[in-house]
Amino acid sequence: MIFKKLLGLFEIGALLLAIGAASLANTVAAGDAAKHSQNRPVAQALPPAGIYKVDPDHTFAYFGARHHVVGLVRGRFDKVTGTLNVSPDPAACSVDIAVDVSSISTQVTERDQDLLSDAYFDVKRFPTMTYQGRGIRRASDGSWTMDGSLTLHGVTKVVPLTFNFNGPFSDVKPSRPARMAFHGTAAVKRVDFGMGARDNPGELGVLTTPDVDIEIDVEADAKAPTQ
Repeated sequence: MIFKKLLGLFEIGALLLAIGAASLANTVAAGDAAKHSQNRPVAQALPPAGIYKVDPDHTFAYFGARHHVVGLVRGRFDKVTGTLNVSPDPAACSVDIAVDVSSISTQVTERDQDLLSDAYFDVKRFPTMTYQGRGIRRASDGSWTMDGSLTLHGVTKVVPLTFNFNGPFSDVKPSRPARMAFHGTAAVKRVDFGMGARDNPGELGVLTTPDVDIEIDVEADAKAPTQ
């Protein structure tokens, strides 16, 4: 009986220790994220009005998807194209982005092929993911928010995109167009887009918050105005 009580106390202590370690890890991670955010340049105003073409070679779309609730799989899409329309009127600003789903990479070929299958992205039927929106508003932290439409896996949902204008490039050659940099984040729940039916049921039924985080860094060049 005494041995069972001691064993029970040991299990409780181990559980409390694990919870404390997880809390500490989350605090450290949050601190690291805050430091990373603080190191990122943020411009107070939007770039000059005009249309900016996304540079695919310098644009990166990343995601982090929950794996059986407690794990996390990270990946990216290597082919992103589109345009950004900047207007003096925030309500007239717009975004039109296209992502080639077949360009997905999680650094594991077998997993990439699985994600492209009909169990997830079903790339043969839905080869492109798009994000389109018009109108932006200031967020409380000084960033901007757009309520654009994400079309993925044949489903379209309004997904808020929060972004910062990082500023213009200062070393652009006189013969080259002005270049601007942006950083954006969003979050979705895969089941809302009809994906992940084969996953652990806990991932689909237990989590009420988004289970996929999206991060995108964009470099875009000003397009010459049409005559």
